[in-house]
Amino acid sequence: MGMGLDRRQVLAAGAVGAGALLAGCGASATAAGPPSSSTAAPRRASRRSERLIGDGSTADTGPQPHQPRVHQLAKGEAPPQFVVVSWDGAGETSSKLFSHWLEVARRHEVPMTFFLTGIYLLPGTQRHRYAPPRHAVGASDLGWLPDRYVHATIRQVRRAWLDGHEIGTHFNGHFCGPAKGVSTWSVDDWLSEIEQAQEFVTTWRSTTGLTDEPPLPFDYGKEVVGGRTPCLEGADNLRKAAAQLGWRYDSSGTRLATWPTKVEGLWDLSLQQVPFPGHDFEVTAMDYNIMFNQSEVTDGDPAMRDTWRAQARDAYLAGFRRSLEGNRSPLVIGNHFEQWNGGIYMDAVEQAIETMAQEPQTRFVTMRQLCDWLDAQDPDVIAGLQGLTGAPEGGWRGWEPGGTAAVR
Repeated sequence: MGMGLDRRQVLAAGAVGAGALLAGCGASATAAGPPSSSTAAPRRASRRSERLIGDGSTADTGPQPHQPRVHQLAKGEAPPQFVVVSWDGAGETSSKLFSHWLEVARRHEVPMTFFLTGIYLLPGTQRHRYAPPRHAVGASDLGWLPDRYVHATIRQVRRAWLDGHEIGTHFNGHFCGPAKGVSTWSVDDWLSEIEQAQEFVTTWRSTTGLTDEPPLPFDYGKEVVGGRTPCLEGADNLRKAAAQLGWRYDSSGTRLATWPTKVEGLWDLSLQQVPFPGHDFEVTAMDYNIMFNQSEVTDGDPAMRDTWRAQARDAYLAGFRRSLEGNRSPLVIGNHFEQWNGGIYMDAVEQAIETMAQEPQTRFVTMRQLCDWLDAQDPDVIAGLQGLTGAPEGGWRGWEPGGTAAVR
């Protein structure tokens, strides 16, 4: 269960090609969610006021729809089993995985967090507008989306927010590794990167020339309260920069099956390590990390894919079951809009969601909604949960936050 970066624990991948996409309080699994729809066309909120911001790329339309009410735990009440499904570098390309997962989310009534890469809303012809820290102007390890995919991504981001999902950030150029990667960036570098991501999202009308597309229905500067760094690197200085901006959380690391704590004033909502079926070590709850431990390449032996799909699904479920039957620590899953090994990791996540949703204690939430719940609890309750390494001795009914109940 070590945290070392060997074959057992790899960091999130960088892009595999110029056109590759990196995908990059609790509503119950049976609670009413956004209305079902089979169309991927953009929808404007009905009867919502609209105050255009800047060049009209974004607009303040009021509170986000489909947000749950926060419940404060009572004495002897078990916390819900929170599950966060998140996507790094959300964007819509020919694979249409963004729109696909919005349909999956509606079908299973699962709010999700989409970490939007800022340059996915910037046409390649405008790449000179991006001055990445420690790299040449216009550089990007992700490549640049064709205009039609920039347009499609704008539509899906709008749809996602109206459906109640969270829009966070995956920043811009996805630079990893020790040679000028994000792990080498200063606080000022991160502040510049964040400012540019915000600029690209809030000026797409000017940079794309689109005039017939409605604005994104939210104030992006207020909406983004957290993100995840490329390859899970550079979190220390990113969190210092994020604290200056008033962010609420960061999800740029890995953690054991424990309740979140605050770092630099932000909730650390890092990815959880989960048991890896058939092995004596754990793996980060992310598609790339599981894939690397199975095949080391993104197009491994097709004969193994059924086995790998089941193993990935069962890894997510093993982490879920351990938390559910133990200390109820939130399970944070991170994935990418990729078809690695024939898309088996897309299948594995959806199959795991279907099983998790059958448990009445499950609450699917966004990162932001999880922060809402954590912030609404009595500090003694949170401190008590943070101290649990397993279920309270004698069960939750006899557990007193701040007390000295033993754990098992």
